Amino acid sequence: MGKPLFLEILEKPVTTCMIAICSTIWFYIQKKNIDYSHVGLSYEAAVEGHHWRIITSAFSHISILHLVFNMSALWSLGAVEQLGHMGLGIEYYLQYTLVLVLLSGLLVLGIYHILIQRFKIEYFRRVTAVGYSCVVFGWMTILSVKQPSSKLDLFGFLSLPISFAPFESLIFTSIIVPQASFLGHLSGIIVGYSIAWGLIQGMNNYWTISLMGWIGVMFISSLKRSGACHLSFLEIESLTDPSLPSVRFIGSGAASTLHMGAIPLDAAEIV
Repeated sequence: MGKPLFLEILEKPVTTCMIAICSTIWFYIQKKNIDYSHVGLSYEAAVEGHHWRIITSAFSHISILHLVFNMSALWSLGAVEQLGHMGLGIEYYLQYTLVLVLLSGLLVLGIYHILIQRFKIEYFRRVTAVGYSCVVFGWMTILSVKQPSSKLDLFGFLSLPISFAPFESLIFTSIIVPQASFLGHLSGIIVGYSIAWGLIQGMNNYWTISLMGWIGVMFISSLKRSGACHLSFLEIESLTDPSLPSVRFIGSGAASTLHMGAIPLDAAEIV
């Protein structure tokens, strides 16, 4: 007989919070009937300044099945939080989850850029990716290196050896779900190996808080500059260098409005 759920929640606080955030965002998107193209990540949108989509795309999901699959895998991978004796643990999990969200999104855009500019494959200009799978695949990869004897449990009954899980899941999802983003999942695997092998390291609480702060600033700045969200309490002006924004509060209590105008995107990829 397994542990009571509330004990597992106490042992996996970060995982529990991430599942709650993704589930809440999915519910909000469904309730407000927001199309994936308004929150997903695409090369064309990024070029237009919608850099905030790197964050929103990671926590958004198209369907309940999409959400359940990612959250089921994430719950199993939350075992990382209990491996403090191996140099992992809660802080490590939180710190490198942030790294995975940011770098996997940037890597996807970098790959799209090469395919579009170098190989002239215009299809990838408007492909829109959404989902938390980049992070899920990243943690699968890290765990496969750090603890290759563990297993990945899906839906409570399917168990995969973690050492093969990243590539097994990559092939499985590409065959079963045609919309699954092969490049998005592959980006998570690449960043995961980079972390596991020590190519990306040095994260601590200071750098985590600093990175979160800069992400917050750039998120708000890109929302304002792209015109996707009207923030009446902020004005962003250029100083001596027009590429550097300044933030000035000009009022309090003003509401912000999210404009959901249609974006002409041709395809969606589930990440």
